[in-house]
Amino acid sequence: MNKKLFLLLLLVVAAIGSYAQPIKFALVTDTHVGNATGADDLENTVKDINSNPEIEFVIVSGDVTEFGADEELKLAKNILDQLQKPWYAIPGNHDTNWSESGSNSFNRIFGSGTFSFEHKGFVFLGTGSGPNMRMGPGQIPREDIVWLHQKLKTVGNKPIVYVNHYPQDSSLNNWYSAIDLLKQHQIKFMICGHGHTNRLYHSEGINNVMCRSNLRAKDTVGGYNIVSLDNQKVRFEEKRPFQSASRKWLELSLEHVGDWDKKAYKRPDYSINSKQTSVSKVWEFEDDSDLGTGIALYKKFLITANTKGEVYALHEKNGKKAWQYQTQGKIYSTPAVYKSYVVVGSSDGFIYGLSADKGKLLWKVATQKAVLGSPVIADGIAYIGSSDHVFRAINVTNGELVWQYQDVEGFVVSRPLLYRDKVYFGSWGRHLYALDKHTGKEVWKWNNGSANRMYSPAACYPVASEGKIFIAAPDRFLTAFDAETGNVVWRHTNPENRPRESIGISQDSSIVYVKTMDGKVFGVSTLGDEYRETWKSSLQLPYEISPTAITESGGLVFVPSHSGLVSALSRKDGEVIWQYKTSNSLVNTIQPIRTGQVVVSTMDGKITKLVYIQ
Repeated sequence: MNKKLFLLLLLVVAAIGSYAQPIKFALVTDTHVGNATGADDLENTVKDINSNPEIEFVIVSGDVTEFGADEELKLAKNILDQLQKPWYAIPGNHDTNWSESGSNSFNRIFGSGTFSFEHKGFVFLGTGSGPNMRMGPGQIPREDIVWLHQKLKTVGNKPIVYVNHYPQDSSLNNWYSAIDLLKQHQIKFMICGHGHTNRLYHSEGINNVMCRSNLRAKDTVGGYNIVSLDNQKVRFEEKRPFQSASRKWLELSLEHVGDWDKKAYKRPDYSINSKQTSVSKVWEFEDDSDLGTGIALYKKFLITANTKGEVYALHEKNGKKAWQYQTQGKIYSTPAVYKSYVVVGSSDGFIYGLSADKGKLLWKVATQKAVLGSPVIADGIAYIGSSDHVFRAINVTNGELVWQYQDVEGFVVSRPLLYRDKVYFGSWGRHLYALDKHTGKEVWKWNNGSANRMYSPAACYPVASEGKIFIAAPDRFLTAFDAETGNVVWRHTNPENRPRESIGISQDSSIVYVKTMDGKVFGVSTLGDEYRETWKSSLQLPYEISPTAITESGGLVFVPSHSGLVSALSRKDGEVIWQYKTSNSLVNTIQPIRTGQVVVSTMDGKITKLVYIQ
């Protein structure tokens, strides 16, 4: 045999042999501990896996809990710790969107929200997914994409198995970010959960396998998948605890596709921006972590915060950083400014008072849990809710506690409303609260009658006018209350107008703006005791679930979306004046800064300044 050919064959055999050993592991997903049967179903699965000596390790691909609560996470971890094999877990949307800790507890209890390990020549990479603290499409956190990029630099030519909670398709607003990185390497297949069923997807030429939920649902027992893998193929078998047989439902070749199919899903389209003549981008700042907050204005500074725990100021003129202050937890609290003071909460369990000029720490107030709510400040007093069932009033100048209300059910993530000597806010504990602004005494509280916490009036920023408080909640109702008594004045929903969390109010307080899940926007009169629409906008968005507040400035109504699109409507009749797409991620805020200028923040770490012709 030719010597060169012989050496080449040896290299090929060595390359194949490096990952030719068969692998068998368990894929467990959507355990939803906190659900009626979640803990029992997971315990059964753990026992079943322990009884199978062929299973080498376990991957848990998200939605570990039902509501992301600390106690649910601890219980899930205790059950999984009974596994007699190595196991790796990532969070899903149920662990992050309703997390009382701002997703910090998952990382603390499970060690990390990502995983990376090599087994018999294969590299397994797992990233977390949101939405994080705010309803929207799924999103792989910006910091996880950065992490994945760095990890892929170290894998060389080794075969890769990628795990995420979501399928890599349009259900993730940044699905292409992971795909584009993985296609530069030897990605063999991907695994996900989320859909609670066994199903094969194709993500631009990459096989993407969705696996069933571990929940029993209407059955008598739950189930999981056993995955068998070698250098040529992968096989999926559904296994139900305590049943000897498993059901083979999928076998795939691991042959590298090479010719990636970009027609599988439509990439984000930014062509609308080039068609605009009345609006343009001045600058764009891109963080290397998620942004889940709004923006506060102070002189020439734009003050915001990120999920690395940084509070920072950008120069409004050019988007360059002016100062930065580091906390020890992710931040979803929008900073508020009073004179030269900045107040902001962090998921590290502190409320911070900083100097607005230089970001210097002036004081901090300890809480028992994360602070995810945003403050509102009036007359030198900051009003802010947290996850420890406490709502506080704090002196901005020295951090001294003015009063506290200690009977909040659930946790607070929104910004309160001050109106007629009362403070109004909702929580992920079903209730909307009205407290006396001066004493913190409860005046009234309300819930919609549902026992389901996910219908709580928690994410909406309440608005007020004409003696009424207005909210939109996940129950798909727009509700008006008597501000003094809490009595319901009216509640409205219909199949063509299903409001969900995203509302705002006109500058003259005569119109409540509401965005529906069907992508429509309505103007509703604040006058009278009945629901009355003043106009219906010509705007028609796709399915739309962003909870971000609608704002008005200079006769324009700015409507956010969960896909980075900003729409400016006429305040008079709702007609579309212009649109601009800054990102493909959820819009956190559209902040007017002066006539003809707005700043837009999106969850994927982008802050964009736009100028427009009035």
